[in-house]
Amino acid sequence: MSIVSSLSPRAVMAPESGIVEVVNYARGRDGLLPLWVGEGDLPTPEFINKAAIDALAGGETFYTYQRGIPELRQALSDYYARHFDITLPVEHFYVTGSGMQAIQISVQALTSPGDELVYLTPAWPNIAAALEIAGARSVGVQLTFEGGRWSVDLDRIAAAITPRTRGLFINTPSNPTGWTATRDDLAAILALARKHDLWIMADEIYARYYFAGGRAPSFLDIMEPDDKIMFVNSFSKNWSMTGWRIGWIVAPPQTGQVLENLIQYSTSGVAQFMQRGAVAALNDGDAFVQSNIEKARRSRDILCDALIATNRVETLKPDGALYAFLKIDGVTDSRKAAIDIVDKTGVGLAPGAAFGPGGELFVRACFLRDPAQIRMAANRLCDYILTL
Repeated sequence: MSIVSSLSPRAVMAPESGIVEVVNYARGRDGLLPLWVGEGDLPTPEFINKAAIDALAGGETFYTYQRGIPELRQALSDYYARHFDITLPVEHFYVTGSGMQAIQISVQALTSPGDELVYLTPAWPNIAAALEIAGARSVGVQLTFEGGRWSVDLDRIAAAITPRTRGLFINTPSNPTGWTATRDDLAAILALARKHDLWIMADEIYARYYFAGGRAPSFLDIMEPDDKIMFVNSFSKNWSMTGWRIGWIVAPPQTGQVLENLIQYSTSGVAQFMQRGAVAALNDGDAFVQSNIEKARRSRDILCDALIATNRVETLKPDGALYAFLKIDGVTDSRKAAIDIVDKTGVGLAPGAAFGPGGELFVRACFLRDPAQIRMAANRLCDYILTL
């Protein structure tokens, strides 16, 4: 028996990331324009760094609250009051070691081995992987792509629900498609969850990146206090903190001890000096977030306008999130195309096949970068597309 075969089958079967495969293939090349991962080009702002550095220098290096320091949980409550027009006491907030850990903790809380959770595809691959590693089953329901836009089919979701289904994972605005649920979409999904007594795991990480103005519709706009909804979120995208690995969960207070226990037995909490940086992000970072949103809007328009003008790209401008999920005439194998594109143009894109069913013919570009860089990338991609 080999060393690997003696490991847990669930661990061995964890898939290699199709995104990371392309990144590793071309990382560090001269002249590379890296649009493959979901992050911007700006480092964390100094006012956030300073708060963390001051806390570190002040000795805030001991074990701390499993649920998050009181100041951060209050800052989260204040943030939701400002941007979601809802009053949620601090008992609703739980700090995690990244948005990914928020998903892992929620999966552990909501599912047992053999249970099913329905999610919409194409999707960020980590949700399906988190479920499978936990012993649950991920059930993908494809969004509809027609006329360059994505939409949700409620009948497909309903048909995917079985006696083993424990919840629905809804990411809106969506990574990678940019699909953004309307208030009516959310109401219909919530009604379906209520009918079948299901949890909703709501990934609203990109709620602020909504190009119609304001923020995207949220389950918070329509839910009742007894609805079973767990929200997962992250500091990564809004405040340029991808490397910090800090996120949060919004959940009914009744689940508090369960979530605290799961955090305790995974990381035992997030470093207190990092949480001080997160407090600064929430309390003092609204202007920075708004500047990121405006940059994303400008860069989205530059990239999409140029590619659509080739008449070889079917995708229209996304309504939300940070990604153009591009259906390019002549691309039938997105993994092969992503390798070819980075070799011939120096533009790093993520293969759509990495995002599951429905993504095979697409490539994903993250446009949260300097508009000048995006214009350069658009020019290179247009030249490439017109040779296909």
